[in-house]
Amino acid sequence: MKLTLDELLAFVSVVDTGSITAAARTLDQTVSGVSRALGRLEEKLGTTLLRRTTRRLELTEEGEAMLARARAILASVEDAEESLALRRQQPAGRLRVNAASPFMLHAIVPLVGDFRRAFPQVELELNTNDQIIDLLEQRTDVAIRIGQLTDSTLHARPLPGSRLRVLASPAYLAARGTPREVAELAGHTLLGFAPTQVLNRWPLRDAHGNELDIAADLHASSGETLRQLALAGEGIVCLSDFMTRQDRRSGALAQLFADRTVDVRQPINAVYYRNTQLASRIACFLDFLVRRLAPDGEASAWE
Repeated sequence: MKLTLDELLAFVSVVDTGSITAAARTLDQTVSGVSRALGRLEEKLGTTLLRRTTRRLELTEEGEAMLARARAILASVEDAEESLALRRQQPAGRLRVNAASPFMLHAIVPLVGDFRRAFPQVELELNTNDQIIDLLEQRTDVAIRIGQLTDSTLHARPLPGSRLRVLASPAYLAARGTPREVAELAGHTLLGFAPTQVLNRWPLRDAHGNELDIAADLHASSGETLRQLALAGEGIVCLSDFMTRQDRRSGALAQLFADRTVDVRQPINAVYYRNTQLASRIACFLDFLVRRLAPDGEASAWE
């Protein structure tokens, strides 16, 4: 027994319009065609869905139960059709994106021009916040979260992870010397995050073989602030590749302990609430980010 969408649609339409004749007009079908579809449905289910009288149609108990299921099935099919149609159409409208300022400045902003040329009808609104925001409260479509996710109510699209490295400016190393052993870091000025100590776990092994938890001499809540301090020669820092790529390429920051750095990559996810009307805009933006930020992408910000 296989029910068809035409049979379910005929049944729902008869209930909604109140008669087979009215349903036929709504569906642009013949009265006999709708009647036969309804009869096939009842035959397949082995039960009567509607009691027919000379004056009206009345749902049976089985019909009530079937009506709810039929509506859900038809709605699901309609949603699927709308979703595919939106993907085929040119995405348009405002897309509000939120990210911590370092990720926005170093990973997203350099790609904005290419994205706008590819999707000229999408109006980007870029907002920065170094704290985790409530997407609904801040009217945000997509937020970039760095680190392990804790909010299970959101949908997440993983982006390429970004490697952590220990860095210092040539000016700092010239003034204070280059540490050759991990233990020597204790004699240097270390730049770290506040207030979360987990961000001060560096990808180096301590004397016991564990990842190194540092005690910072100078703290900041923003990675961009720490980057600027490191560039100014104020100390040694551990930052993610996405924000130091150009600094490392230009020599403004040099990696320390390259041969002993553990390959630790910060998880990066784009999170969003599912919304059919925004699906096309969200999908094109996320697909673009994944493609461009991949290690072998056209303009990867990672390596």
